[in-house]
Amino acid sequence: MDARFTAEQEEIRRTLRELLLKRCGPEDLRAAVLTPAGYDPALWEALARQLGLPGLALPEVYGGVGCSVTELALACEESGRALAPSPLLATAVLGAPLVLALGAEAQRAELLPRLASGELTAALAVPGAVLATALGLVGDNGGDWAGGGRAGGVQARQVDGVWRLYGQAAQVLDGHSAGLLVVAAHTGGFARSRTLLYLVRDGGGDGSAGLVRVRQTSLDETRPQARIELRDVEAELLGDEDADVDGALAGVGDMAAAVLAAEAVGAADRALERTVEYVRQREQFGRAIGSFQAVKHRLADVYVEVQAARSAAYYAAWAAGTDAATGTGGERVGGLALAQALEALRRAAAEGIQLHGGIGFTWEHDAHLYFKRAAGDESLFGPVHRLRGYAAEVVRLFDGDRGRDGDGSRAEVTV
Repeated sequence: MDARFTAEQEEIRRTLRELLLKRCGPEDLRAAVLTPAGYDPALWEALARQLGLPGLALPEVYGGVGCSVTELALACEESGRALAPSPLLATAVLGAPLVLALGAEAQRAELLPRLASGELTAALAVPGAVLATALGLVGDNGGDWAGGGRAGGVQARQVDGVWRLYGQAAQVLDGHSAGLLVVAAHTGGFARSRTLLYLVRDGGGDGSAGLVRVRQTSLDETRPQARIELRDVEAELLGDEDADVDGALAGVGDMAAAVLAAEAVGAADRALERTVEYVRQREQFGRAIGSFQAVKHRLADVYVEVQAARSAAYYAAWAAGTDAATGTGGERVGGLALAQALEALRRAAAEGIQLHGGIGFTWEHDAHLYFKRAAGDESLFGPVHRLRGYAAEVVRLFDGDRGRDGDGSRAEVTV
């Protein structure tokens, strides 16, 4: 593994950072989250058409750039630094990869070029508050997490050859503005109970009768969420009925966790930078507070934690990209990287608030936004202890027989 960045990767980071510095400053961010969409459409158009971010990790045959997960993670690291609100996560990290993994060729050919260009945005609708479970990050996603029958959730049934959906999804990232909804629904009744994915098109307009979407108040305003109500809505099956939906969701989940980890690292790094800048200027007892040893120690600990999280995020992105390129189910460490990154972001944000003193927690200052990003992401994709707990369970870390060959001798195991 060559840990050095290529010239192309460095260019992605540099170009995106320059654009976000110009177009997504503190005032721009606060104005964007108050718009009906929850983001600046002009900035999204620049990210999509000028830089090609939505299609960065999509194959060229479908209008993408043809890069790997690593490039997408590096791009999201920069967007994380700015806390840039955009449908990039919902579209490029959750929605488009599922269409690529499960969609029929006609569905891929129709939808992926539009998703890659940014013309169409997507959202993954999962019933209840089980997004992390559905993505295989905090537990086995082979269970009946989509609901069905009296369990609620979203149900799918076929009427005269047409699929109809009924139910509700409460926490859908960018669900109020996405033009394409990828909905997880339970079907088959007791005889052939299973979860499949369905497409609800024209989610952004009035073309879907029975579809109700309401933007919710969320802890992290830069991650807009919506409640999706499906009242006998016509839908299209993604792929076929024999598709390995659980496997596809777990694969996308590992990739998404790696990208989210990189994004959290970017936010943590920026929170630390801002705190260091402040303690160099703020004086107390005639000295800059950054000169006090106790302050130095606290920030040094944060720096070490952020750098460790960055290494884990980069490795997870590389591993996810390698698995995607080879088509194998190799090492999946996205959940562990995400746990470490979310912890680093929470620590960096908390120390930033404390060391900014009386202004750190005020609405007018930006320090609280980083803490809310950490808490919001942990609520959606965690919590941290469950991410680590499931990773330990997968490798049988606490199993007494783990790591031993059949003859009882100790075997070498990579964690």
